Amino acid sequence: MSEESQIIKQRKQKALELEKQGIELFPNDIRKPERTGAIRKVYGDYDAGALEEVEDTFCIAGRIMALRRFGKAAFASIKDSSGSLQIHVSRDRIGKDAYKIFKKFDIGDIIQVEGRLFRTRTNELTIEADWVRLVTKSMRPLPEKYHGIKDKELRYRRRYEDLVMNEEVLETFRTRARIVQMLRSYFTSNGFLEVETPMMQSIVGGATARPFVTHHNALGIDLFLRIAPELYLKRLLVGGCERVFELNRNFRNEGISIQHNPEFTMLEFYEAYATYEDLMVRTEELFAQIAMDVKGSTRFTYQGMEVDLTPPWHKMTLKESLVEVGKVPEEELSHRKALQKRLADLGVEMDEREAAGKYLTKLFDLLVEPNLIQPTFITEYPTDISPLARRNAQNPVVTDRFELFITGREIANAFSELNDPRDQKKRFEEQVANRGDDEEIPPEVDYDYVRALEIGMPPAAGEGIGVDRLVMLLTDSPSIRDVILFPQLRPLTAHGSSTARDPSRTKGGKTEK
Repeated sequence: MSEESQIIKQRKQKALELEKQGIELFPNDIRKPERTGAIRKVYGDYDAGALEEVEDTFCIAGRIMALRRFGKAAFASIKDSSGSLQIHVSRDRIGKDAYKIFKKFDIGDIIQVEGRLFRTRTNELTIEADWVRLVTKSMRPLPEKYHGIKDKELRYRRRYEDLVMNEEVLETFRTRARIVQMLRSYFTSNGFLEVETPMMQSIVGGATARPFVTHHNALGIDLFLRIAPELYLKRLLVGGCERVFELNRNFRNEGISIQHNPEFTMLEFYEAYATYEDLMVRTEELFAQIAMDVKGSTRFTYQGMEVDLTPPWHKMTLKESLVEVGKVPEEELSHRKALQKRLADLGVEMDEREAAGKYLTKLFDLLVEPNLIQPTFITEYPTDISPLARRNAQNPVVTDRFELFITGREIANAFSELNDPRDQKKRFEEQVANRGDDEEIPPEVDYDYVRALEIGMPPAAGEGIGVDRLVMLLTDSPSIRDVILFPQLRPLTAHGSSTARDPSRTKGGKTEK
């Protein structure tokens, strides 16, 4: 029997003994406790003499994180979601029988304590327990405090243990909640209406990615978990919602990596009578505000890299970035064969049927993106890979679009919206006709969306922001799994090992709108 199994056996035996003594292991009549953080905030600066003048008693509840017994007395550290506080439990104070019961409590148990505050000889703020009650009996030991869970994947699988043992992990998700709240506050305060659009869609659309497929039994049809809410949000522009946003989940049936999770959070917003250039300014303003709140500055360090979000940010066209950063000769950019050879030299084989723009973006992914550390807007994406974006008036082979890159990864994607139903229908039909075996291209045209455009959509611009990646940036997290409470993982076998190694992401799935 393993050491852990032996401890579990001992704990279950203690639980039986407590029940025999009439002690409830999981009572549900617990008086609402005070927060340890609130107590520290008020009394943290009181010295021993000042605490003696405080006649109030305090009732707290939380998990035992440390326990030191000294015969007839014990010290324990009690943790709740606001912090921790030390307690002192004495046999002379709570009584012989109660102390005998307390001795059966373990690290990991959740208890309730009431008593007055005092300072120990080491000046630690402490509650002198008048009584102690078991709230929840822990049947399984917590990870060892100083070593914890070393295996990263195990930490993600057992997030409940990870949160208990690592305060910095909990703080990451507190920060995530603040960021999400600030995103909502920014858009609602700027006159945007928050909406919810379908998670299950009969036609894939709004981005280029492989979808998850499910089946609706009552309707007898296949449905797709959405890869993006874009086409529904733009239907709302048609309907008169001139400023609209949605903050919700998208699903893409692709690989898993430190930057990608099949289920992820995206914020999409659309603004009538705005252009992609207006959204550049809005994005700079939004990110700078959030950075000031979270980091206290627009300048901070991410994974050892200095980042400066102070507006205005750098701008380059896609071709300029390939020449200046990727060191691709300008004359090659208009020659498919030259681009194909350069990609082959980099270990990437491209199908000759691929859109010409894909050659450029694949080179960009390899040679430019990893080097864009400071916030950079990349503009003028080819029309043949931007089926929903408005053509540039001066150069119709490119679109009025930008992608935002920070610390070598894409954070946002935006463009002035295509609202000409004739052009949109043609691009949709060409996309489907050239689909071939590419599962990332929509299998059919969304003619209802074209019909909506025929009603008339005002000129507008829209943007998608990868919330998980924004949280990564502002919490100095190296992996997307560090900012998703329960990231997708392969199921474990009966022996506790993963069924297979997680595949690395091989194509598609950029942070599309």
